[in-house]
Amino acid sequence: MNIILLSGGSGKRLWPLSNEIRSKQFIKIFKNEDGYESMVQRVFRQIRKVDRNAKITVATSKTQVSALHNQLGEHVGISVEPCRRDTFPAIALASAYLHDIQGVSEDEAVVVCPVDPYVEDDYFEALNRLGKLAESGEANLVLMGIQPTYPSEKYGYIIPADHGEVSRVNTFKEKPDEKTARDYIAKGALWNGGVFAYQLRYLLNKAHELIDFTDYEDLYAKYDTLEKISFDYAVAEKEASIQVMRFAGAWKDLGTWNTLTEAMEDTSIGDAVMNDSCENVHVINELDVPVLCMGLKNVVVSASSEGILVSDKEQSSYIKPYVDQIHQQVMFADKSWGSFQVIDIEEESMTVKVTLNPGHSMNYHSHERRDEVWTVISGEGRTIVDGMEQPVKAGDVITMEAGCRHTIIADTELKVIEVQLGREISVHDKQKYELEG
Repeated sequence: MNIILLSGGSGKRLWPLSNEIRSKQFIKIFKNEDGYESMVQRVFRQIRKVDRNAKITVATSKTQVSALHNQLGEHVGISVEPCRRDTFPAIALASAYLHDIQGVSEDEAVVVCPVDPYVEDDYFEALNRLGKLAESGEANLVLMGIQPTYPSEKYGYIIPADHGEVSRVNTFKEKPDEKTARDYIAKGALWNGGVFAYQLRYLLNKAHELIDFTDYEDLYAKYDTLEKISFDYAVAEKEASIQVMRFAGAWKDLGTWNTLTEAMEDTSIGDAVMNDSCENVHVINELDVPVLCMGLKNVVVSASSEGILVSDKEQSSYIKPYVDQIHQQVMFADKSWGSFQVIDIEEESMTVKVTLNPGHSMNYHSHERRDEVWTVISGEGRTIVDGMEQPVKAGDVITMEAGCRHTIIADTELKVIEVQLGREISVHDKQKYELEG
C-alpha cells in the first residue's frame, strides 16, 4: 500500500501547545506502552500494524520536517512543499515524488489521507480496500465517505447514488447549516473526510494536464508559481468516473480542545492535582511547576512555555481570534536532533534549554551578531569549535564568540543550557557549513 499522509500547517486552535512550528499532530497526548505518543506517531504505528510493508510518504511544509524526523525517524519518506499551495499542488508534488524519487510504478494505487484522524485499526484496513478499488480501475477516483454520527456543519458532504457499500458519486455539497446537514444525512449523505485513492498514472496525467512541468524536480522548482487550489475543486468535483466507499467505523477530527480531551485516556498529563469537586476537567501541563485545580467543571487547562489556557470546554472552540492577538517568539520546538525550550529572554540575552537525542548533532554553524555559552547539565558528547573536537560531560562550559564555527554531538542524551548574548539575537543570524572529515 502506498500512502500519502497530508500533514497540514500550523494551527492555533490547540494553543498553547500548538504554534507556528509545532502543529497539533506533534503533541504527545495519546497513551501507549512507553508513555505518550503524538497523532502522527499513532497513525504511523497503526498503518505499520495493518501493513508492515506500506510505503508511507508525508506531504508537508519545510517547518515540519524536523519534527517529523524527530518523531518518526530519519528514514520516513517526506515530500517537502517549498511553500503552501493547498492540497492539489501538494498531492501532485507528492505523487511526482513517489514516481520519480521513490520509483513507484504508474500502475500502483495511492491512498491519500490526513495525518491527524483519531481512528482505530479498521480505518486502515478500509484504506487497504480503498487502494484495491482504485487499483481495479473501475473508477478513476475512489473516495472514502464517513458515515455521519451527527449533522455536522464542519464537513463537506458526499451524496452517493445509492446506499451500497461502494457506489457512484452523484454530487458534492459544501459545509451546510445544521438543518441542511440533517436533510443530506436523511438522503444517505456521507462526510467528506479528505480520504481518496487513485492509480498513480491518473493523478500524474491530471497534474500534467493542469500544470506545465516535466518531472518532480521541475515541479518543485516552480512550486511557488502554482495556483492555490484544493484537490476537491481541481479534480474530485470535475471527475465523472468517481466512486465512494462507505466507512462506518470510529472516526474523529481532533481539531479543538473539546474534541481532543474526549480522546485522552488520562485526565491529566504532567504535574497536575485536582480536588474531588472537579468534574470533567482535563489538564495538560508541560511546565516544571505544578497546576492545582479546585472545584472546576467542564474545563480544560493547558500550560506550556507559550502560555496558559484555562477555558470552558465548549468555549475553547472559539479560541483562534483571541490567540491571533498574541504575538511572541516561538518558545518550544522539536528539531531533527532533539528539541529546544526558551526559558528566559532579556534585552540582550536569551537562555535556552537544549536536548539532543543520542547519536544526533546540531548543524555546524556560526553566528555573526551574538556570542554563545553552553553549559552541559547532563549526558556525554563532543563539541567541535573551529575544527577542534573535545569531549564534554555534565558541568563543562564551552564559550563561542561571534563568527566561530561550532556544533555539539550527543553520544548519550545530552542536555545543555545555551545562553545567547548580543544586541540583535535572531533566528536568521545563522550560517551553516559542511563539517570536514
